[in-house]
Amino acid sequence: MINTIGQPHAISPTAPMQPYWAEISEIVHEAPAVSTLWLKFLDPALREGFHFKAGQFNMVSVPGLGEAAISISSDFEDSQRIGHTIRAVGNVTSTISRMNVGDILGIRGPFGSWWPMEDFIGRDVVVAAGGIGLPPIRPVLYYILNHRHDFGKVIVLYGARTPNDLQFTREYKTWENAGIELQVTVDRGDDAWQGRVGVVPILFYNTRLDPRNTVILTCGPEIMIRFVIFEALARRVPSDRIFVSLERNMKCGLGSCGHCQIGPYFVCRDGPVFSFDKLQPYVNVEEF
Repeated sequence: MINTIGQPHAISPTAPMQPYWAEISEIVHEAPAVSTLWLKFLDPALREGFHFKAGQFNMVSVPGLGEAAISISSDFEDSQRIGHTIRAVGNVTSTISRMNVGDILGIRGPFGSWWPMEDFIGRDVVVAAGGIGLPPIRPVLYYILNHRHDFGKVIVLYGARTPNDLQFTREYKTWENAGIELQVTVDRGDDAWQGRVGVVPILFYNTRLDPRNTVILTCGPEIMIRFVIFEALARRVPSDRIFVSLERNMKCGLGSCGHCQIGPYFVCRDGPVFSFDKLQPYVNVEEF
């Protein structure tokens, strides 16, 4: 295994393919085809003992159908329930999107690397996310809200295709009240939209950064990530302080099946969170 940010683990390290059952306790509609499912493990001991770190994911399964890798979008300091924000795009996620409160899902995990929050203490934090790329970073925002004085300036640059596709809109006021600067843009506005229209990387031109003390976190469409990295490097943010969460076709969560390999890394095992200096030698940025 190549040492990146974290090490993979699971509820049962000796049986990482074993799912554990959880009940859907609440469903929150976020955007068309996107919902957050709040889950509670049926086993009270597991409910108390399940811990994850910001940026990790679970393999979420529907019995008899299959499983999908879904990032955890909830507060990692609250172990009572876990949240998964899911977009219905395939058989498993479409089936999950039709489920109701009280239905049961299988969970195995958590897997993958994480945003290294301890390295962000005292720094300015810039989050650049697009569409469904915001949920993997939301645990970071929960942590910043809970420990606001540990961080400097915090800026969220977020974009979606349309105003209706913006996620977690009910939380924006909470973020801003905590001193988080929020800049939102959409690719295509509607008659009621009075905000910005354009892509996320353009928002860097409205943002003043101190490259000596700034970390960049980004997740979203790969073309957006490519230009976020470009804008960050252009402002002299070091590559080891640019952190990327990659999405790939993750099937096993263990680096065994090879579906998510990129260069020498398996995204499910060595990622999904990488510092860009680790990826730079192996990734053709033109294909990000």
